[in-house]
Amino acid sequence: MIRSLYSGVSGMKNHQVRMDVIGNNIANVNTSGFKSSRANFQDTLYQAIRSGSAATTNALGGVNPSQVGLGMSVSSITGNMGQGNTQSTGRTLDLAIQGNGWFAVSDGANTYYTREGVFYIDDAGNLVNSNGYHLLDSNGSEISLGTDGVATLNISQGGEITGVDLQGNDLGPFTIGLAMFPNQEGLERVGQNLFRQSAASGELINDSLGEPTVGGYGVIRSHYLEMSNVDLTEEFTNMITTQRGYQASARTITTSDQMLEELLNVKR
Repeated sequence: MIRSLYSGVSGMKNHQVRMDVIGNNIANVNTSGFKSSRANFQDTLYQAIRSGSAATTNALGGVNPSQVGLGMSVSSITGNMGQGNTQSTGRTLDLAIQGNGWFAVSDGANTYYTREGVFYIDDAGNLVNSNGYHLLDSNGSEISLGTDGVATLNISQGGEITGVDLQGNDLGPFTIGLAMFPNQEGLERVGQNLFRQSAASGELINDSLGEPTVGGYGVIRSHYLEMSNVDLTEEFTNMITTQRGYQASARTITTSDQMLEELLNVKR
């Protein structure tokens, strides 16, 4: 009886975690470069009522074990790193990666990775993202376009940046660097559309940033942004099943409580 109460509690608590993940996915349905997540469940400990046994020589057959489960828990929260749809923006410094790879950006002390491709030129001529982090080239260096302004700017599918400043001087060429990891799902989310390397993701492939279109790295699409890969149809379906799972776990608790109440009333 008490076991069912605790099983119901674990069901409610962990279905709430799943709803938290779904809610975050839906909230970021229009976040550029966002990668959705999914909560996965597993059963937990079991209490043996009777152990299993093999067949014996006196003609008795084998007996299967009898076990009562003690609820469930969240086994993992996995990220869906699949490609999101690309949307045309008409802006040169809006960049989308079609295929493998991550933009590398630096705050001066740490390097982060992102699929969001909204970049700007700051007052010092640096190419930065919306948080002011510097975009890195294939050599791991910050991309600087000078302080004389930009008259024209072109970014090729191979990530090569060229242009002319307001004084008529050539800019670049610079090649945007892309990062790849043995296990990209192991990257750690840090917010602001940024990920960082972790023990699970492994080190950068080839221990360095690569060039777009070369060696399996993706293609750079200027004038486009990669949108969120959240599938609202799937999320709403998961929301319904999560709600029902939560309700069923709550019903387990109330039913177990009613049975306990009947037990307490036996003496009357």
